[in-house]
Amino acid sequence: MGVEDGIRGFAGQQDGLVTRAQARQAGLSRHDVDNLVSSGRWRLVARAVYLTDARDRGAVSRRCRVRAAVLSLGPHARLVFDTAAELHGIAGLPRSDEIHVGLPGRHARIARVSDPAVVLHQLEHPPGSVLSVAGIPATVPLRTVADVILRVPRFPAVCVLDSALNQRLITDDDLRVVGALLRGRRGAVAARRYLAQADGRAQSPLETRARLRCVDGRVPPDVLQLAVRDVDGYLLGIGDLGWRRARVIAEADGRGPHDTPRAIFADRQRQNRLVGAGYTVLRFTWSDTLSPDYIPYTVRAAIAAARVR
Repeated sequence: MGVEDGIRGFAGQQDGLVTRAQARQAGLSRHDVDNLVSSGRWRLVARAVYLTDARDRGAVSRRCRVRAAVLSLGPHARLVFDTAAELHGIAGLPRSDEIHVGLPGRHARIARVSDPAVVLHQLEHPPGSVLSVAGIPATVPLRTVADVILRVPRFPAVCVLDSALNQRLITDDDLRVVGALLRGRRGAVAARRYLAQADGRAQSPLETRARLRCVDGRVPPDVLQLAVRDVDGYLLGIGDLGWRRARVIAEADGRGPHDTPRAIFADRQRQNRLVGAGYTVLRFTWSDTLSPDYIPYTVRAAIAAARVR
């Protein structure tokens, strides 16, 4: 195998990245690597980690920066906390530029970090608590969820639990294991309360936040993902949160899929079908969840109106 084939082999599995050690393994000298960087053909992304196609001088992708951070810290490095959750696709945490990396004690003490966004944690992980996602080591979803909910307030913690459950990264039975992983750790008392509030039927953090506002406002929905059918069994629509006796549905309108013209058209048609079936349909956005009172007040008013109809 030639030098170029060797470099392509490493870069093809690492979002276009190679480490200095891998470049040397492929047959390049230290001088060759330095020349590739100084000529602009390669781009330094993290300590001794290079992007091999530097023709695009734009911002390095988040995925590339995360992988580079782990590569730069050696074979014992793994993603932890928020960044591990991000890698697994677990939603509910605020966006952050930080990259959380864990290293065992001795390796953490001698590690050198070049990216100011990298937050290094001295952590030991027992066997079976780390896996590889697209070649990037990270704590397994179960441990990631346990670690995260100890560090964040109630709303993002329950959002993380709901997201992991909804995507089947963890199961309802796993929540007991999460509880065991919390034992004796700072924040465990609050985190155990979050476990009792988790519901994997929530399909987005916005749905979770809307539900929690209703719970706090003493108008909890009696069902999530309420399927409404006509007399022939035809599905008219599915409501995010439902109060069946009052025939009230609350929809959580998040950004993304609901913003496209096709989605807006489909949402309107679905709402018309639900209204035609005798349901009151309420729609809430992220900003609505920032107030503790608005959503429960609106739901309570809709329920009261339904009782006098």
